[in-house]
Amino acid sequence: MEGLMLARVLAELEPLLPLRTLGWAFPDETTAALLLDGPGLNGRSNLVLSYRPPTPVVFLSRERLRGEAHNPFQRFLTARVRGDLLRAEQLKLDRVIALHFAGETGFVDQAPTRLLFEVTGRNANLLVLDQGEGFAGRIVMAAREITGSRNRFRTIRTGGVYTPPPPYNKLDPRTLGPEEAQALAGVPVGRWREHLDGLGPLLGAELLRRAGLRADEAPAERWPEVLAAVQSVVRDPTVSEGTLQGGAREAARGEKAAALRKALREPLEKRLTLLRNQLSDVTRAETGLDDAVRDRAEADLLMAYAQTVPGGAASALLPAFDGSGEQPLSLEPSLSAVQNAEKRYTRARRREEVYLRLAEREAPLRADLADAEARLRDLDTAELDALEALSAQLVSERPEKSPYGARFTTPSGHEALVGRNNKENAVLTHRLGRSTDHWFHAQGYPGSHVLVRSGGRDLDLPDILYAARLAAAHSKARGSSNVPVDYTRIKHVWRPRGAPAGQVHYTDQKTVFVDGTLPEAN
Repeated sequence: MEGLMLARVLAELEPLLPLRTLGWAFPDETTAALLLDGPGLNGRSNLVLSYRPPTPVVFLSRERLRGEAHNPFQRFLTARVRGDLLRAEQLKLDRVIALHFAGETGFVDQAPTRLLFEVTGRNANLLVLDQGEGFAGRIVMAAREITGSRNRFRTIRTGGVYTPPPPYNKLDPRTLGPEEAQALAGVPVGRWREHLDGLGPLLGAELLRRAGLRADEAPAERWPEVLAAVQSVVRDPTVSEGTLQGGAREAARGEKAAALRKALREPLEKRLTLLRNQLSDVTRAETGLDDAVRDRAEADLLMAYAQTVPGGAASALLPAFDGSGEQPLSLEPSLSAVQNAEKRYTRARRREEVYLRLAEREAPLRADLADAEARLRDLDTAELDALEALSAQLVSERPEKSPYGARFTTPSGHEALVGRNNKENAVLTHRLGRSTDHWFHAQGYPGSHVLVRSGGRDLDLPDILYAARLAAAHSKARGSSNVPVDYTRIKHVWRPRGAPAGQVHYTDQKTVFVDGTLPEAN
C-alpha cells in the first residue's frame, strides 16, 4: 500500500474523529479490526489493519468482523489499546501511520497509547508505543520483533526505542505547482515517482496511464499534462485493473531489486575492507624499507668494528663511516658482534622481501579496489537486470565451498580442497586425505594445505601446476612470481608430536615454481 493510498484512508477517517471504540476483532493472526462507533460512519464500522507481509493494508470496512485474539500481541491490543480514537496521522507521505488512543479509566486504568503501523511491504509491522507526540518513543509491544540477526541496520524490540524511518527529500504531490513540475520536464515520466512523495510502483504506473506517455519518455513541453495527471492521482489514488497487473509485476521486480541490493552490499563492503587492509600492508611494508636501510647500516658498522666490541656488551659506540661522530648501537649481550650484525642483515632482508612481494600486488590491488568501489557506487541506481548480472558475477568469482575447505576442480576433473584455516588444514591432511592422494604447500611460506583427491592416480602436469597455484595463491606468497611449491603423497605427511593443528613435516616431495595467483576457473 502506497503513501497516497494511506493518505486517502486517513482523509476519510480524520473528519469523523474522535470516535468511540468498541473493542477489537481478529479475523486472522495478522489482521486487527478496530470496532468504531460514532456519527458519520455511514455503516463503516471497522478500521481494518492487516499487517501480513508483503502486502499490508489499512481500510475502513462496513463488514462486521469477528474473531478472538490468536497470539500474545493481539491479546495485548485487546487489553491495553483502549479508549477513544483521538487522532490519526501520517509521517509525511511515507508508509507509516500513528493512531492515538485516549486510554480509559475503570477497575484497571489503561494509559493513553499510540498504535503505529509500518505499512512497508516485507517489513510490515504493528507497534504499540507509549503516550507521546510524533512517531518516536518507547516500544511497549511489537507484533514482529526485529533483531540484529535479521536486520543489522534496524532493530525493533519490546522495551526498546522506536526510531522513525530516516528523513528524505521529495516533492509533495498534493502541493506540486507548475514551477516544480516544469523543473521535472526533462525527467522520464517513469522516474517521476523517484521525485514525488507517496508514489510507489502501482501509482507510478497509474500516473503513466493517465499522462498517456511511455515510461522512458520525458514530457518536455507536455509537462502540464503530467501535472494534471499527478493532481488526478492525488484526488483519486486508485489503480485500474490493467495497471494493477503491470504495477504488481513492477512492484515484484522492485522488491527483488531491493533484496538483491541488500544481499550484494555486504560482500562488496567486506571486499572493500579487505582490499584497503591489503593496500595498508603495502604502505606499512614501504615504511619498513627505512628500517631495513638502518639495519643494514648498523650491521655494516658492527662487521667493520667487530674486533673492538667486547663480548656480552649491551651497547656500543662506533665511529660512523661518514665521519659525523660516534653512533650508539644496542646489542643483544648473548650474541657476538658478528651475530648481532647477521641478525640485522636477516631482519633487513626479510623487510625488503616483504616489500617486494607486496609491491608486486599493489597495482592489481588498486585495480580491484577501483572495481569494487564502482560496483558499490552503482548499486543504488542499478536496475534489476544489472543487479542479477552482478550477483551472478560475484557468485562465479567465489570459489565453490565444501564443509571442509574451499572446493576447486583441476583440469582433469580431480577435486582440489583448500584449507581456510589451521583447523581445516589439519582435517584435510589427516582425516579426509587418503594415503595416495596428493598434498601441496607453498615452500617456506605460511599458507593453506591443498589436497587433490586423485584416487591413487598420478597427476598430469596441468593438474600439478593448477594445484600448486592454488597453494601459492592461498599463502603469504600470494601475488608473487616464481613461488616454490612442494607436493607429495599424503602418506609422506605427518604431524610432529605436540605440534599445533596445521603444522606438519613431509618427505619425498617434488617442487614446482608457479605464480602466486589463482588459476583460471575450469
